[in-house]
Amino acid sequence: MTDDLFGGAGAPRRKSSPPVKGRPARPGPLGEAEYNAASIEVLEGLEPVRRRPGMYIGGADSNGMHHLFAEVIDNAMDEAVAGHATYIEVSLEDGGWLSVADNGRGMPIDAHPKFPGKSALEIIMTKLHAGGKFDSGAYETSGGLHGVGVSVVNALSERTEVEVARGQTLYRQVFERGLPVTKLEIVGKAPNRRGTRVRFRPDEQIFGKQTHFEPARLFKMTRAKAYLFGGVEIRWRCAPALLDPNGKIPAEATFHFPGGLKDYLAVDIEGQDLVVDQVFTGKVEKEGKHGSVEWAVTWVTVEDGFVHSYCNTIPTPDGGTHEAGLRGALLRGLKDHAERIGQSKRAAALTADDVMSGCAALISIFIREPEFQGQNKGRLQTVEAAKLVDAAVRDAFDHWLAAAPSQAAKLLDFALERADERARRRMEKDVARKAATRKLRLPGKLADCTNTSAQGSELFIVEGDSAGGSAKQARDRASQAVLPLRGKILNVASATRDKLAQNQQLADLIQALGVAAGAQYRSSDLRYDKIIIMTDADVDGAHIASLLITFFFRQTPRLIEDGHLYIAVPPLYRLTQGAKSLYARDDAHKAALVKTGFTGRGAIEVSRFKGLGEMSMRDLRDTTMDPAKRALLRVAPVGEDDSETADAVERLMGSRPEPRFAFIQERAPNATELVDI
Repeated sequence: MTDDLFGGAGAPRRKSSPPVKGRPARPGPLGEAEYNAASIEVLEGLEPVRRRPGMYIGGADSNGMHHLFAEVIDNAMDEAVAGHATYIEVSLEDGGWLSVADNGRGMPIDAHPKFPGKSALEIIMTKLHAGGKFDSGAYETSGGLHGVGVSVVNALSERTEVEVARGQTLYRQVFERGLPVTKLEIVGKAPNRRGTRVRFRPDEQIFGKQTHFEPARLFKMTRAKAYLFGGVEIRWRCAPALLDPNGKIPAEATFHFPGGLKDYLAVDIEGQDLVVDQVFTGKVEKEGKHGSVEWAVTWVTVEDGFVHSYCNTIPTPDGGTHEAGLRGALLRGLKDHAERIGQSKRAAALTADDVMSGCAALISIFIREPEFQGQNKGRLQTVEAAKLVDAAVRDAFDHWLAAAPSQAAKLLDFALERADERARRRMEKDVARKAATRKLRLPGKLADCTNTSAQGSELFIVEGDSAGGSAKQARDRASQAVLPLRGKILNVASATRDKLAQNQQLADLIQALGVAAGAQYRSSDLRYDKIIIMTDADVDGAHIASLLITFFFRQTPRLIEDGHLYIAVPPLYRLTQGAKSLYARDDAHKAALVKTGFTGRGAIEVSRFKGLGEMSMRDLRDTTMDPAKRALLRVAPVGEDDSETADAVERLMGSRPEPRFAFIQERAPNATELVDI
């Protein structure tokens, strides 16, 4: 075993490794290139960056190129946040040039004590892990941590020009592919100028000739920085030749947003319907020993929502601990509010995902010595950030909810709807998973048909076991299924969300149909072509039918729109004279049959069916279930759109009794007689 692992006699032969560039391979014992001290390369200066750019900017593609801009503007933003710069200028020029300038302190230009003959500027631009952000004395908070950013930009640029105005003097140095091509030069006097300007053109050898800066993307990145720090003005310029004539990106613009994240969120959610009228915003300065927290949060009705987070103005698209703190604060705050208003049981099942579904949020923090995941800083890992955000947001959210009880109620209902939807999806997922491994487990009282195709299959929904027993005997087992329900089902138009979620009869009905309720409904999942409501031909039966129609309209409206829902028309009377029997739907029909339906002599015996359960198998089959003899009423929406139908359902079946009372009063004059049944 040992010989095999370490290349002994039993080990398989491997392919030879490629020779190191510039050095011939020496054949080893097995014909391989020899691996010795000469095989070890030592990369100097910025060569590691050019060899492996993906380690520093994520990849040699468009994303990586735009990351170069992020590194440069982040340095300028650090100067602004530290209080040394009031404006930043971003200019996209012809020929692929991009420049970022600020009026901050300017890079140090004096000689570096550890590198005689070289300025601090040259060290910053040509050495990895060289910068002024290791010691918090230079910057209280900053986006740069490792002294890598601007030197990486220099390494991956064909040419970089740096100008620094300090002490009323302008200095300049030029680099190509990370190497200085000039010394630090004094350009001249600059009495009215201060700060740093970095102008660079990305290297085509790294990014390819087809990769260019995208004005729209740079514009968005630039504007975002201004939102994140209201104390800075950012000026944007773009060469007109680079702009899309049909686009909305201007050649020049100035960004200054004193409102901060609130202004930012207003732009992001413009035109969308909101759950609450007020946006939850706030800012806490100097929380504990760290920096500040700013947030802007609202909820949208039709979108999935988003959370955009930032740390020291650095975007963190992969989230992190600051987002976790926000999620926890919002969840606990909403649950506490539910407890205060006596709704703790309803809110017990709420999760952070329910609260964040539809949430449109921006969160920005400033902290000292943040810890990110990777050089690209996509995810914040500072543990204390979660506590910082939670402490800042939680109290403010409690006050916001208490100050606007109507808005808080809307938000709580919205989150509870998301929780119900999540529970329903989980149930459907469980059913689908079970169906993939074995036959779908259908409700116990369902007598299914043998036909496995929806085409030609029918489901009869009946009231009670007695009617169910008669229907099961009268049905065609090949194409007709029967599902008995226990009494009157829940009125979904007036029931609470909890009652709807806990109602087993409705869950059984949905499971028998094979579809999902609400927005997840798919016509292809329906297991039957016709869904037939078959109730007793009396007032109670009509009421049960109304409740079922309401359920289908509220939970599966597409089923009605596609023409799958029907009402059976069972007889109320059987009229017999000798060997002849006729069936009457109601009293008027009975009177007509007595006059015209019989021609022979003898008394006409009239029998009233007390319910489907008392009908014989033959009577039920011949009058109500046999497709060749029965009559069906198809249920269709009222009017040309759903709004008229929805209004009718709400008036007649909703939680408010007044509209129903008015409906009865309006139609009372039409009642000519009262029938004692």
